[in-house]
Amino acid sequence: MEENLKKTCLYDSHVALGAKMSPFAGFMMPIQYSSITQEHLAVRQRVGMFDVSHMGEIFISGLDAVKFVGHIFTNDVRNMTAGEILYGMMLYPDGGTVDDLLVYKEEAKDAFLLVVNAANIEKDYQWMLENAAGYDVVVDNRSDAWGQIAVQGPDAEKVLVSELGLVEAAALTFYTYRDFDYKGCRMIVSRTGYTGEDGFEIYADPQGTVEIWNTLLEAGVEPCGLGCRDTLRFEAGLPLYGDELSADISPVMAGLGMFCKMDKEEFIGKEALAAQKAGALEKKLVGIEIQDKAIPRATYPVETPEGAEVGVVTTGYHSISLDKSICFALVDKAYAALGTPLCVRIRKKVFPGIVVKKRFYQPTDKK
Repeated sequence: MEENLKKTCLYDSHVALGAKMSPFAGFMMPIQYSSITQEHLAVRQRVGMFDVSHMGEIFISGLDAVKFVGHIFTNDVRNMTAGEILYGMMLYPDGGTVDDLLVYKEEAKDAFLLVVNAANIEKDYQWMLENAAGYDVVVDNRSDAWGQIAVQGPDAEKVLVSELGLVEAAALTFYTYRDFDYKGCRMIVSRTGYTGEDGFEIYADPQGTVEIWNTLLEAGVEPCGLGCRDTLRFEAGLPLYGDELSADISPVMAGLGMFCKMDKEEFIGKEALAAQKAGALEKKLVGIEIQDKAIPRATYPVETPEGAEVGVVTTGYHSISLDKSICFALVDKAYAALGTPLCVRIRKKVFPGIVVKKRFYQPTDKK
């Protein structure tokens, strides 16, 4: 099985560092190096870095690029300026989620970079090609030509300036980016991330990615695996495709309707979302805080205090930052209000909890 999995340009470094490796989204990826707790706290308190080279980079260009991206993307790209980034989704006509992604507005008037989830690269690429009929656009999947490192934590800006000399990166505001030259090749640095902390994502060619990673490693930046990437994003209320968003879970169900601009003339799935917003919504994603140390896990049933099953856990942990057992759960809409008492069945026992805001951990302020 392992021989069929892809390896990022940083694979050899992970192995040399003794990382625990595991299949993820078709790649062999590091789950942890030291421990999930140590790496998690490094990002919350100082700075850590992640290999996210498995993510996909698909470039859209052509005379109809603005119109086409607007057609397949829920957010509104019409007034984007060069260097701006938007978060949103691609949807099926029934409102289910193809993927959640970032759209980068390139310098050229009719050009965008779409950054998609690793597990969905080929599916997303084919979806774009299928829906490009009639549009004057070029859809170019360049995922294999790019590596990516996420540098996250309160000290991220300091590290980029002192260790990589990226002084101009300090001027970036949240969800903006700029291009740099790295040894004659294009490097993209964005003030984005998936941890709830301040941070940056650095895109470069594979060789440049390896060199940047080694520079940061020599400077003492903690390498972090996918284990703490999940605990960090979860505490900060950020969804994971396949858990909190899927072909069966729409952005409205997930509480992400603010990234779906219903005042746009059209986008794929708009009518289905409009119906959900008008009252057709049956289920909603909530946060639940468990009044016990027991750990809720994905697929565990969610019940009313009377024992009626009304939902299912999508992600759950004992929070490292908060020392509380918490989870996301998809529940019947009638039980989604803040303060609603709900229980999670963990094996043969039932543990009481309460519906709370999904952003369990309040991240540090963004610049």
